[in-house]
Amino acid sequence: MTTTVVEVPAGIFVRRHRALTVGMVALIVLVAFEALAVATAMPEVGRALDGLGLYALAFSGAMAAGMIATVLGGRWGDLRGPVAPLWAGVAAFTAGLAVSGTASTMDVFVLGRFVQGFGGGMFQVALYVLVSRVYPANLHPKVFAALAAAWVVPSMVGPLIAGLVVEYLGWRWVFLGVPLLMAPAALLFWRGLASAAGGLASAAGELASAPAGGRAEDRAPIARRLGWAMLTATGAALTQYGAQYGGAVRGAGIALLAAGLALLALSLPRLLPPGTLRAGRGLPSVIALRGIVAGTVFGGEVYLPLMLHEERGLSLTQAGAVLTGGALAWSLASWIVGRKAYDRTLILRTGPLMIAAGLLLMALTVFTAVPVALAFAGEAVAGFGIGIVYPTLSVLVLELSAPGREGENSASMGVGEGVFTVMTVAAVGAIVAGLGASGPVYLACFALTALVAVTGALVAGRVKG
Repeated sequence: MTTTVVEVPAGIFVRRHRALTVGMVALIVLVAFEALAVATAMPEVGRALDGLGLYALAFSGAMAAGMIATVLGGRWGDLRGPVAPLWAGVAAFTAGLAVSGTASTMDVFVLGRFVQGFGGGMFQVALYVLVSRVYPANLHPKVFAALAAAWVVPSMVGPLIAGLVVEYLGWRWVFLGVPLLMAPAALLFWRGLASAAGGLASAAGELASAPAGGRAEDRAPIARRLGWAMLTATGAALTQYGAQYGGAVRGAGIALLAAGLALLALSLPRLLPPGTLRAGRGLPSVIALRGIVAGTVFGGEVYLPLMLHEERGLSLTQAGAVLTGGALAWSLASWIVGRKAYDRTLILRTGPLMIAAGLLLMALTVFTAVPVALAFAGEAVAGFGIGIVYPTLSVLVLELSAPGREGENSASMGVGEGVFTVMTVAAVGAIVAGLGASGPVYLACFALTALVAVTGALVAGRVKG
């Protein structure tokens, strides 16, 4: 008698994955809301705590902490599994929000932002390890598409809700409200981890029996990588501040810029796979391309609302709405590439070209004869471009990682993305600071960023070794 086995198509919302998928998405929604809401609340925070002088540090401090935590979380996840760094990240993120929300001085507020950034960085890189060990490889695109889609609702209503909360309840509740919502989201996540325990145990057993050369225990101590991460974060911060100094302190700005670049030259290669900075074939090009697309999109977005406000007369709310369109296009594109398999080389070459085209459309709106609607279209095109590339690179970094190195390589991708973004923003900021904010200067900044995006299409051809 022959027994016919019917295979049920697997999906990220089938019974064995449902709780974990929903839990991850719920936590990412809260992280996304906070990321988008902070910018809305920060002007009021600075005034209330008499700390506008530390305004930028509230952002860059969180970024630097996230960079360090990415290295720690990735390494920790490789060595001991993703569960511990995941919960540590959630706890630190929540604690940081509580510290910021109850701060009586700007110094304490910045400390809370540092803790929050640290927790967010650790949590998000540990998610990569979790995905690699629980979900089969054919579901990885769908998982990353779902995580990208988790940004849709926060992108649409996050700034609006934050504005209403600041106006009617006070800025503190922008930070204290999210921890209250963390409890049910964490419960969902906990249930999902419980249902995935078997897959995690199986993955841990496979890792333990892997050849010695592929195990995480055989690589450099974590303290050494953390040291390089701290130097990299410091170098990125100095580069950003130095590039934006001007006027009477221009000499100090150049000194800070030189010091930052020197630290990055020393430390960054220690955190990236060999050959990343020259876009070597395979994994190095994956990490380099992630940095290029993130840097160009975020670098273009930094001054787009300001340009539309100063050059075209839009209100800050109207100008900020342009970025919402880009976020929605990003999520839509991620959903599309997560539904079925596409030619990856084509996707990775098309995405950067779409980003470049979007940036050029944004640049044209400097001219008053060009409809402002073109800026909305440009942001949507660029958002769609990064939306098809981003999850594809997330999948590739897991596929190209040896067992036990998923976290380390995901951390390298996060560090590279952060530093490339800082470098792009620093370059654009230096141009604006040096030449002044004007239509021709904005045009030059967008054109330069678009040119960098085009190089991503060239790097895409080197992703396959």
